[in-house]
Amino acid sequence: MSSELLINVTPSESRVALIENGVLQEVQVERVGNLGIVGNIYLGKVSRVLPGMQAAFVDIGLEKAAFLHASDIVSSASIEEDVDEQPVKKVQDIRELVKQGQFIMVQVVKDPIGTKGARLTTDITIPSRYLVFMPDATHVGVSQRIETEEERSRLKNIVAQYNDENGGFIVRTAAEGAAEAELKHDAEFLKKLWQKIVGKRRKTSKASILHEDLTLAFRTLRDYVGEDMERIRVDSKLTYQQLKSFTEEFVPQLSNTLEYYPGERPIFDLFDVEAEIQKALHRKVELKSGGYLIIDQTEAMTTVDVNTGAFVGHRNLEETIFNTNVEATSAIARQLRLRNLGGIIIIDFIDMISDEHKRRVLHSLEAALAKDRAKANINGLSALGLVEMTRKRTRESLEHILCDVCPSCSGRGSLKTVETVCYEILREIVRVNRAYEADKFMVYASAAVSEALVNDEYHNLAELELFIGKQVSIQTENLYSQEQFDVVMM
Repeated sequence: MSSELLINVTPSESRVALIENGVLQEVQVERVGNLGIVGNIYLGKVSRVLPGMQAAFVDIGLEKAAFLHASDIVSSASIEEDVDEQPVKKVQDIRELVKQGQFIMVQVVKDPIGTKGARLTTDITIPSRYLVFMPDATHVGVSQRIETEEERSRLKNIVAQYNDENGGFIVRTAAEGAAEAELKHDAEFLKKLWQKIVGKRRKTSKASILHEDLTLAFRTLRDYVGEDMERIRVDSKLTYQQLKSFTEEFVPQLSNTLEYYPGERPIFDLFDVEAEIQKALHRKVELKSGGYLIIDQTEAMTTVDVNTGAFVGHRNLEETIFNTNVEATSAIARQLRLRNLGGIIIIDFIDMISDEHKRRVLHSLEAALAKDRAKANINGLSALGLVEMTRKRTRESLEHILCDVCPSCSGRGSLKTVETVCYEILREIVRVNRAYEADKFMVYASAAVSEALVNDEYHNLAELELFIGKQVSIQTENLYSQEQFDVVMM
């Protein structure tokens, strides 16, 4: 599978697109006015302890207080890689762990999402090219993706030399085959960085940032180290030069794949990335067979509905349904990555009778999700025939980054009909007439509602005028939304 990264940099925004076999799979967007904070380390002040939730709110200098659960205060190997050693401790009562007004060093594991503040942990981890440094640990863990026992032992023995009372390490997948000198360089770099953070913490007496993670372009190179990357193209000369220096020092294996893109054609027009981003904001996703998906993202969960659409199949209904569901699994996995949908996800596949078909569809979904770097758990088919799954979420979805709530419907996704608004206006006139003395009434409404009142609903308006014995005039307000109106006494 060929993979390529496109990095688009402007003064106000950075965007990264991951292309696999010529198809867009992931998009990340970072704006200067709203930089992601996952990985940042802060000195925070506990502003409130909530025993009923076994959690605390921590002021880290942001607009919203961040959330720290008791389980995130206990040391654990909660990092991006699977490891062979995961120390587990019993979760204590939050009142025994933190006190209101206490200063505590924390790291952000989830960006603020919607109305929720950032999610924190005290189990700080600092990643580099080959290693992850854990200040609160004393062991050496090795990524489970490194399968040969000989290599695991070699890496563990090398890295164990750098373990001390100040912290332990986890060996990342990218370290497979790395020389001892490279591992030593990483370990020393991480220790120096940690000492710098500790020194800054000693000099600070208020909630503030102690360490800021890399920006999107640099973070992408660090996180994709070890991946089979064919080419990394950057459309900013300055950023390219900075990334070139960064890769030569920290990620030399990616240095030859990095190149500057000087083309007149915008870099995101390659592989039709801009068009794919626009499609990823739509509810409906067309399948090649003629079927389609409907994806709805809500506060509580994301739902995916699979439909046969125009696909009629060739043999029988059961085969048509099965083929549509199998095709949908790869499309669903791609859309989850592309839209960065996380949390609870409910998939409503078309009902299948055959248990074998159900098993094969679930297996196809698992295989499609195996390519996703975000951890996903599938809980199988429920009694209602729904697939329940979760996907790890650390940042806002693509829709939340690029879109805002519709001012007309306030996020409902629907508007009251013109007829409904007309009847509301008629009822409002009767209510105001009974409560106050007025000679006549003026109604201000949108163009569509005003036209309906003087045409389709004219007979109802005339009957109302006879009923209250007063004149009602209609005035069009072009800036009003369909549901907006005012009844004014004259």
